[in-house]
Amino acid sequence: MWQDIKAMNATSSALFGLVALALFAAGLWWLAQRPMFTLKVIRIEGADAQLRHVNPLTVRGTALPRIKGNFFTANLETVRAAFETVPWVRQAMVRREWPNQLIVTLEEHTPLGTWGDDGRLISVKGDVFTVNLDEAEEDGELPEFGGPKGSEKEVVARFQEMHQWFAPVDLTPESVHLSERYAWMVKLDNGMAVELGREQTRTTLRERVERLVSVYPQLVARLQNRIESVDMRYPNGLALRASGMAFGSGTKKK
Repeated sequence: MWQDIKAMNATSSALFGLVALALFAAGLWWLAQRPMFTLKVIRIEGADAQLRHVNPLTVRGTALPRIKGNFFTANLETVRAAFETVPWVRQAMVRREWPNQLIVTLEEHTPLGTWGDDGRLISVKGDVFTVNLDEAEEDGELPEFGGPKGSEKEVVARFQEMHQWFAPVDLTPESVHLSERYAWMVKLDNGMAVELGREQTRTTLRERVERLVSVYPQLVARLQNRIESVDMRYPNGLALRASGMAFGSGTKKK
């Protein structure tokens, strides 16, 4: 008999607890639906500085229609993904601010150059993205880059290294391309194209550029800036083409 009473008391306590929990959850749901928690402000900030390219009209048309719910129910991951579909946005971070605001911090792409032949751009961090090219070239024409899929960050890294390698002769890379066979070619700001070939070791490219840099002043003195292209795929020499003439020595490597 006493066991039956204890069982009944335990069951009653459990039922009471479930009812209380349900009432509490219903109260929270009711509170969360109050008008004071309707999203009234979505504030957009730049991650490091003032946003330069993100257009408010584009944000309004692209991201805002995809935001659903209120302060409590809006899915922050969905909001983040919505803003990352906006042109020029590299990354978005979203947080709530009591009682009815969302704060969205945007990081813009910083364009480094064009990528391939289909109008895409590549950023200084090696991300490929698509925007209006005229907007990207407001400050001047961008360098050209290209390479197999997945090589974007490697090409950007090589471009930055080549800036240092060619600096002793005051030459600046204007385009860097990596072929499907993973051979490198760079075009410099004096119009000269340099074939560097494939990397046999980690120092292959740097050594070939250093070899060119060491003889470049003599070449310029002799050919009077008429050099069109230089092929450095030779272990101990080079081949070059100048206006109306060609020179070469050594045995070429790929």
